[in-house]
Amino acid sequence: MRFRLLGLFLLLLAAPHMSAAANYPCSGKKGGVARCDGPLFVCNDGSISGSKRTCSAGQQGGGTSALRATGNTASECPCGGGTLCTGPRGGQYCLTASGSKSYRRK
Repeated sequence: MRFRLLGLFLLLLAAPHMSAAANYPCSGKKGGVARCDGPLFVCNDGSISGSKRTCSAGQQGGGTSALRATGNTASECPCGGGTLCTGPRGGQYCLTASGSKSYRRK
């Protein structure tokens, strides 16, 4: 009985640390934060994080370029380049290194 209570107590102590890890921008397969691109987090895989947090100069990378939204061709909108393209339905995105679109969360 004592060991079960001890085990439960240790599990409860560790629970907040386990949930906090999943809430960091660019976690999991994205490989972590590479840098900031204005208010957005650019992940190590080249995509934009879906995080609702705002990236600041004090965080990873420190780049604080101002983002511009354009209607130009997608080749002018690489992720981390400071420019986002606007799609036909108003969504803003950039192109990752693999050529896929990474949309900015609204």
